[in-house]
Amino acid sequence: MSSKIQRRLIACATGLLRSAGAVLILSNSLLAAEPSSESIRAVRVWPAQDYTRVTVESGQALKHNLLRVRNPERLVLDLEDVDLQSVQQGFSDKISTNDPYIGNLRVGRFKPGVVRVVLDLKSEVKPQIFTLAPIGEYGHRLVLDIYPIEPLDPILALLQKRELKTAPGISGTPDEQKPEAGPSIKQPVNPRVDRLVTIAVDAGHGGEDPGARGRRGTREKHVTLTIARKLKSLIDSEPDMRAMLTRDGDYFIELGARVEKAQLVKADLFVSIHADAFIKAHVRGSSVFALSERGASSTAAQWLARGENRADLIGGVNLARKRDRYLEMTLNDLSLTAQVNDSLKLARAVLGELGGVNPLHKGSVEQAGFAVLKSPIPSILVETAFISNPDEETRLNDAAYQEKIAHAILRGVKSYIARNPPLSRSTLASIR
Repeated sequence: MSSKIQRRLIACATGLLRSAGAVLILSNSLLAAEPSSESIRAVRVWPAQDYTRVTVESGQALKHNLLRVRNPERLVLDLEDVDLQSVQQGFSDKISTNDPYIGNLRVGRFKPGVVRVVLDLKSEVKPQIFTLAPIGEYGHRLVLDIYPIEPLDPILALLQKRELKTAPGISGTPDEQKPEAGPSIKQPVNPRVDRLVTIAVDAGHGGEDPGARGRRGTREKHVTLTIARKLKSLIDSEPDMRAMLTRDGDYFIELGARVEKAQLVKADLFVSIHADAFIKAHVRGSSVFALSERGASSTAAQWLARGENRADLIGGVNLARKRDRYLEMTLNDLSLTAQVNDSLKLARAVLGELGGVNPLHKGSVEQAGFAVLKSPIPSILVETAFISNPDEETRLNDAAYQEKIAHAILRGVKSYIARNPPLSRSTLASIR
């Protein structure tokens, strides 16, 4: 082969290599320019009569768009630059048959770079969507709250309760339906009142906000709901008393909404149930707290209040939501001194009864600026035990202990009412 032909072959080969290199560089450039897809960390759905919450958690803030489609009713959620498979896996089997608002859902690729989630609804709803910045164990969260068109009225359940008690031939609850106190539990004092006493029972935390966690994995939100339900059952068995749960399921209720629910039913008392944790596992005992006018009564009380008041940040509050149904509450609206004094009396009565069930963390009532206690009615926060203490965590999971705690709180409430009977009110007829 002549040298001239060899040079031509070498030149052709060099050109092909350069072209291949250019193609490779161009291909890499295109790949680099294509946006990477974010994988979804978790999807959580919290169904409840109050509202259903859908939470999508990811490592970065999600670009999204929400559409409402009619006939039939649907919500369409478009997520940009997310991994399709992670969304499909996240939403898989998340919708329960007893969800009041969501009937079914579908996930698919809508167009390049967009994953579409379609929620088939059971009725017309009022959706709200917002984002939450990372906090605690959570990353970025996209939250879709699905509310009924007409908010649920907590007075309705109380009306039904009142009708049952006043029906002909019925006086309170039949004896066979009343919970038995057991040999170690004192019988409550029977207060004499001239009208039905309404008590708001608040199960702390819930839904996205798990509260404290024990070393064996017990979550505070489950313990508080169990005890709250037991307390409600005991209160409802009393002929002159009735109870309203601020939440009756595993879902999040913001702190202000808990107070507002109590106001809406014109509650006479507010009792919030908790089971907190501390960094030291040996710390133990029950406590009762009231609102403070001038700061916390101790460093521990201040620390506890600060932690409890973070519930809205952890549970996730839509700050843009207008509260057009409930009354706005500020400290300026309160007769604060009278409220605190009455709350202290209630707290002392309950604390004295708890001491017969569990050792007290401190022998006196403590005070701090708990947001959930900022109400015009006597309000207390009961720390039933320290869930971070292994022994107390075991007791908090014991049904008999839960029952004893509920009975103790009821005895304290009845003792307070006996000494401080609620005044008659002209508006009572409107809620009967």
